Amino acid sequence: MASWFYASEGKQQGPYPEAQFRDLVSQGVVRPDTLVWTEGMAGWQKAAEIPGLIGGAGAPPMIPTAGGPPMRAGTDQPLTADFSVFGLLGRTIVFIIGMLLVIPAPWVAVWFYKWITSHIHVPGRPNFGFAGQPMDIWYVFMANGLLTYASLTGISFAPLVATIINAFLAWMIIRWIAANLTSNGERLPISFQGSAVGYVGWYLLLFISTITIIGWAWVMAFWMRWICRNIEGTRREVVFNGSGWEILWRTFVFSLASSFIIPIPWMLRWYGRWYVSQFALADRGAVNHGF
Repeated sequence: MASWFYASEGKQQGPYPEAQFRDLVSQGVVRPDTLVWTEGMAGWQKAAEIPGLIGGAGAPPMIPTAGGPPMRAGTDQPLTADFSVFGLLGRTIVFIIGMLLVIPAPWVAVWFYKWITSHIHVPGRPNFGFAGQPMDIWYVFMANGLLTYASLTGISFAPLVATIINAFLAWMIIRWIAANLTSNGERLPISFQGSAVGYVGWYLLLFISTITIIGWAWVMAFWMRWICRNIEGTRREVVFNGSGWEILWRTFVFSLASSFIIPIPWMLRWYGRWYVSQFALADRGAVNHGF
């Protein structure tokens, strides 16, 4: 018999046998906007989105066939994403254009991050979101946009200097993003504590490793692990499970398919959903506030 979980005040409740869970539905404890999960579901969904669950307590609900792990202590709990095909493509294009135009960059960036986070599902953190505002670090995004034109200055060393500055600006952005992640509208006490020197070093190593054609993928995998190790304020450790080989062959397939233009929207979603799924939460063995 199926066991059900539901989210309440940012915490997982359950498991409940189906009969008991239906009692919670009928009592109004589980409402249409409550996030629920049971074996066979790819991720957490609102109760109203599951046919037969709300307003049909007498009939078993129709559960999606895709598999998904319950939230068990001691096991990795992967993040999932439900990016739409053209939603992701359209917003990516607008984001790039906004950065190139410089002035709208802060507003476009916040708009983009809010959409991305709202489509990422974090185990145990319902209604994942982003609370950053355009004017928080507007100067960072505008500087980032301006640096894309460094090669047009005609100065031979300008692109290298721009790359180093961009790396530092990216470090500022990731700290800002981490500090503004939310669950159910409340900011999570998360921070990114990686040093600026370390972040810039990884950024430049990735840039240099592209010369080896394949080496960059392993650098990317280790860089993501370094970033995860420097995320603090979480009850569960954030980990990155993707390997260099997996990043390499998926990037190759993505690039090859995208050269035909038409598959780009589908390939972008395929790559994005896979990349998000490589981040997971693992039990630290200690109880703190956070994820």
